[in-house]
Amino acid sequence: MLIAHGIKRLGVLGAGQMGTGIAFVSALHAKVPVLLHDKSAHQISKGLSLIDKLLAKDVSKGRLQASDAADARARIQTADSVEAMRDVDMVVEAVSENLDLKRAIFREFAAKIRPDAILATNTSSISITKIAGAVIPEGEPAAGEVAKAVSGRVVGLHFFNPVPVMKLVELISAVQTSQDTLDRSRAFAEACGKEVATSQDVPGFVSNALLMPFINEAIMCLEKGVATRDDIDKTFRLGMAHPMGPLQLGDFIGLDTCLSIQQTLYKGTSDSKYRPSVLLERMVDAQYLGKKSGRGFYEYNN
Repeated sequence: MLIAHGIKRLGVLGAGQMGTGIAFVSALHAKVPVLLHDKSAHQISKGLSLIDKLLAKDVSKGRLQASDAADARARIQTADSVEAMRDVDMVVEAVSENLDLKRAIFREFAAKIRPDAILATNTSSISITKIAGAVIPEGEPAAGEVAKAVSGRVVGLHFFNPVPVMKLVELISAVQTSQDTLDRSRAFAEACGKEVATSQDVPGFVSNALLMPFINEAIMCLEKGVATRDDIDKTFRLGMAHPMGPLQLGDFIGLDTCLSIQQTLYKGTSDSKYRPSVLLERMVDAQYLGKKSGRGFYEYNN
């Protein structure tokens, strides 16, 4: 039985690559009006420019009619504050992997956005339950009706990068998440043209609990001199039919993001197998973050 998602207007906080991608698929495939907010006017401009380029490319390739592209673009508007998104039916947070930052954002969501809106996070590793705990009003018991109502609206909706291309969304329930929130979130992700996989609320969920240790081990192999950069990546491209090797993949994800997730895994489990590579830490210290900075394990002409 299909369950209508009931999302008539979407808010997206964060106009980076992930937030922009979420706005793009929501407007194009789910045909939902989107309000995009970022504290940086430059980032908003950069995000809208990317959306324009993606739509133009789809039209030039014959994948999209010009009229449909224009309709999708018209659905994406900007908001200058969280308050300006107060009437959305769902808001998706897409900022950096920092628990304190996300908690602060979700407290603001709970205070300023309509009381029946779904509050979704695009986190790729941080506990949804911890984020949901932040929306409970001070002084309210966690098991009380007020706390249950507000925290029940928090959900993990993990899109993958690049959002317009990757077909998967990982759906994660906090301990507090209501079944209605889960059902509507799944329906919305499917309306965006995505397949949905579910995960328990554990560090890294399914995707990054498996992927990040793989990338981290590859970096450790390079660090220890087991093999060269090119041979490590060649092994996985040619021997295992991966589209790219783990070092190049780390560059494309962003080495700072890889380190943040690996630290979350290590801290969340206290298991030494998740200890971040020293080389990964040094690359981030040097601001060699991968493709987005022009240099990581490879060099890029951005």
